[in-house]
Amino acid sequence: MVRWGFIGCGEVTEKKSGPAFGLAEGSAIEAVMSRDPAKAESYASRHGIRKWYTDALELIDDADVDAVYIATPPSSHATYAVMSMKAGKPVYIEKPMAASYEECLRINRISEETGVPCFVAYYRRYLPYFNKVKELLPQIGKVINVQVRFAQPPKELDYSSTSLPWRVIPDIAGGGYFYDLAPHQIDMLQYLFGCILDASGVSTNRGGLYEAEDSVSACFKFEDGLVGSGSWCFVADESAKEDRIEVIGDRGMICFSIFTFQPIALHDCDGRHEFDIPNPQHVQFPLVQSVVDHLNGKKECSCDGISATTTNWVMDKILGKI
Repeated sequence: MVRWGFIGCGEVTEKKSGPAFGLAEGSAIEAVMSRDPAKAESYASRHGIRKWYTDALELIDDADVDAVYIATPPSSHATYAVMSMKAGKPVYIEKPMAASYEECLRINRISEETGVPCFVAYYRRYLPYFNKVKELLPQIGKVINVQVRFAQPPKELDYSSTSLPWRVIPDIAGGGYFYDLAPHQIDMLQYLFGCILDASGVSTNRGGLYEAEDSVSACFKFEDGLVGSGSWCFVADESAKEDRIEVIGDRGMICFSIFTFQPIALHDCDGRHEFDIPNPQHVQFPLVQSVVDHLNGKKECSCDGISATTTNWVMDKILGKI
């Protein structure tokens, strides 16, 4: 039985991830930590967790905690991951792996030195929806181009002058909403087409709501020579809202979404075909089960720190951080 301790108990842990650690075979939730005692106690009570802490080190040092789920903003991922691995406890880190490529390298170095594994929550690799996309790829022949288009309106808190969301504060998030949302898109493209070896981009702030970038355009090249492009806007009008990836082949095209799970559309010589693929209630469950199975010696989970680091590298290249 792998007994987990959660560092952080925010929104993502309520449904997407948290319950999965209790439902996975060979897994249990032992403790949770938040700097806010009322929040930690409430989460533990609502989810039937025996212990709660306000100090991360106390949770890590708990002898009943075997592994640590890090669900805090990216700026603290490296610190908590290093603390946990040095204590001999495997980590499962929310995406992005860290607030920069350099911090990812630090995490990987400690993992290698200690021999303690690190996993990152790119759970879409394990969802039926995206594995259906992968299954359909041969039907469009040789893939010759990939395009990402994403646009969303500002959120209500983006207009705040006193309490901006941490996701638009670069010192905490690593960037703006691009650094929060684009990791899932970039990781999925690399899952489907291999590593991106070259990337560049331009970014700007058009809305003036906060200091981080709110509009990004990029181009990138995969290891086999495939090229792609992306456009992200986080201050768009509602009418421009979009979540779409187009994979163009020499015998057809596949269109799908990353966040809204719109029906997958296959365009080939026979016309247009739709595939509406449901996902589990707790979307991180398949990956969590794979991580637990890895820790229990049943099979290997490939969603590790090494594979996740390339996504941070691509983002940092696009934003000109490296």
